[in-house]
Amino acid sequence: MLIDSHCHLDRIDLAPYQGDLSAALQQASNRGVAGFLAIAVDKDNINTVVEIAQLYDNVWASVGVHPLSAAEGSLSVEELISHASQEKVVAIGETGLDYYYDQHSQAEQLKSFADHIAVAKQLNKPLVIHTRQAKADTLTLLRSEGAEQAGGVLHCFTEDWDMAKQAMDLGFYISISGIVTFKKATNVHEVAKQVPLDRLLVETDSPYLAPVPYRGKTNEPQYVVEVAKCLAELRGESFDVLAQQTTENFFRLFAGARRL
Repeated sequence: MLIDSHCHLDRIDLAPYQGDLSAALQQASNRGVAGFLAIAVDKDNINTVVEIAQLYDNVWASVGVHPLSAAEGSLSVEELISHASQEKVVAIGETGLDYYYDQHSQAEQLKSFADHIAVAKQLNKPLVIHTRQAKADTLTLLRSEGAEQAGGVLHCFTEDWDMAKQAMDLGFYISISGIVTFKKATNVHEVAKQVPLDRLLVETDSPYLAPVPYRGKTNEPQYVVEVAKCLAELRGESFDVLAQQTTENFFRLFAGARRL
């Protein structure tokens, strides 16, 4: 049994399933994927993501504003609390910092990130963090805002081992996406081999970043199987052990998710 710990179910291509999300989730289930964490990224899709989670027993939601959407306007603390208090919402995010695509909205990103951390602490729900080329500021803010009180995960991790270790020292988990299947992603390979098994999660980030052999195509939650297979081989572990432990990790971190 696997859990796709990060997917954008409101954005995946449902054409192969005649527009039926249930069919896409069933296809994943047929391959051993038992649960899904649906992620909101901006004001416009939060309600949709929460509604999807409320429709399915094995889907949960995380609500927040992606750092690249923060410049267009984040949510207030009060608005975040309202959204995050809904049924089936088990986490806060996707939030964080992204200086790779946008270095001009750093102030807005930092303010939004700090607000998300405050809400996560207040509601005792873990953070789902996006970080890209913002290592120093991400770690500084996690420490200064006391983010370890809420915990969380650095999703789709592409930074270096030093950052992974510092984040884990604060109690955070590391999630590996389909990038681990890319031959040239050597930094991800090195981190993926070193993360302790009890701190590891797997994800698709679908519809983005489809793993080999589907690279270049639209990603789907079912392809978390390919991520886990590659990760197990890279680490020299059995697929079954990795699947079981990452699932245990998911339910330990996202305590509000009802175990299936």
